[in-house]
Amino acid sequence: MALRDALLCCLWVVWLGHPGRGLPLAPARRPSPAPAVGQFWHVTDLHLDPTYHITDDHTKVCASSKGTNASNPGPFGDVMCDSPYHLILSAFDFIKNSGQEASFMIWTGDSPPHVPVYELSTDTVIMVIANMTTTVQTLFPNLQVFPALGNHDYWPQDQLPAFNSKVYNAVANLWKPWLDEEAIQTLKKGGFYSQKVSTNPNLRIISLNTNLYYGPDIVTLNRSDPANQFEWLENTLNISQQNNEKVYIIAHIPVGYLPYSMGTTAMRELYNEKLIDIFRKYSNVIAGQFYGHTHKDSIMVLSDEKGNPINSAFVAPAVTPVKGALQKETNNPGVRLFQYDPHDYKLLDMLQFYLNLTDANLKGESNWQLEYTLTQTYDIEDLQPQSLYGLAKEFAALDSKKFVKYYNYYFVSYDSSVICDKVCKSFQICAIMNLDHNSYVDCIKHYYLKHNL
Repeated sequence: MALRDALLCCLWVVWLGHPGRGLPLAPARRPSPAPAVGQFWHVTDLHLDPTYHITDDHTKVCASSKGTNASNPGPFGDVMCDSPYHLILSAFDFIKNSGQEASFMIWTGDSPPHVPVYELSTDTVIMVIANMTTTVQTLFPNLQVFPALGNHDYWPQDQLPAFNSKVYNAVANLWKPWLDEEAIQTLKKGGFYSQKVSTNPNLRIISLNTNLYYGPDIVTLNRSDPANQFEWLENTLNISQQNNEKVYIIAHIPVGYLPYSMGTTAMRELYNEKLIDIFRKYSNVIAGQFYGHTHKDSIMVLSDEKGNPINSAFVAPAVTPVKGALQKETNNPGVRLFQYDPHDYKLLDMLQFYLNLTDANLKGESNWQLEYTLTQTYDIEDLQPQSLYGLAKEFAALDSKKFVKYYNYYFVSYDSSVICDKVCKSFQICAIMNLDHNSYVDCIKHYYLKHNL
């Protein structure tokens, strides 16, 4: 268990080696009047690799490269490696010192690194999640944070169970400062919960454990409703509807189809259809959906059975820059800030921030900057389903310059020279506009016929 020992060692050294890091930078401010625009941060896929270190042997820079040569390792990481702590801390330092007032933060999972199953353990996974939780709680002592479990936040990875477990108990204890007792109990039971936002009494966060629906999860195979999460979700949404609440759905693995592969849902198709049905039924309650997992930046629009747009969904890019040895593209590290109307919780805008990893390593300092503001970049009014649907229609047009921008931002400005051909574009467009099986298949057929593919 050499990696386990290295993780334990490095997690300890990370804190001891940087005195003062993670301490509050300023005393808590007094409550201020409700702002005209509300804001919240979204971070995802941190994937800490505590074994990351600079060495002449590039096959040994990090455990997550699995022996592949690191390409150009620097203080903030390498594209063949998961995040060094230095990168993650720079992201949270940026958020803390950005000057942006936020009501809360959502954090959609995946703290441990991408390493073979035998190199981790339940205790090590819990320790990594604890380290990331402590980092967030120390840097943001007065901010309510809503986490969701990722498929790597378990051991063995992907095998999240539909019953109580050591990991579920551990995260319930770690996340107690942010959650009430009812949320803690359902988190222990099945890895999901709902919780009101303390600063917005009519806004509820529902954190789903969509890992239960993930294809590789053999623990939930052939179960119609793992952990009774579907039943719980419908009941929770029904109560929110009766109480005139609005809901933000957060989860790690998104609904819909993967934008880089034809006909492949992110979760098992049966479960995807069930979730889509529920989201359609309660679309008047759900004010937004937020996911991670793919490491890329993408949008989705849920439509009703008649094709009318009814819900907006967003997949945030990862903090980790890692890619597989055979992959050509990856992503620069990213974090994002959403803006919403504090009266009805409608999503107004989104600011995407990123770190140019190559530049940061070259200069030895992190310069997180605004990559784009969604409404300004695409000249749309807001983030409502009708606005995003109209934008997707523009993307679909031949030689759409807006789609070229979108595809560059999909990789968080990693490589602006990359081109999405007609087949690639068909996958992207159909994944944005069609989240259920029937409409997606129709979209692909239509696109292939229209463009003679």
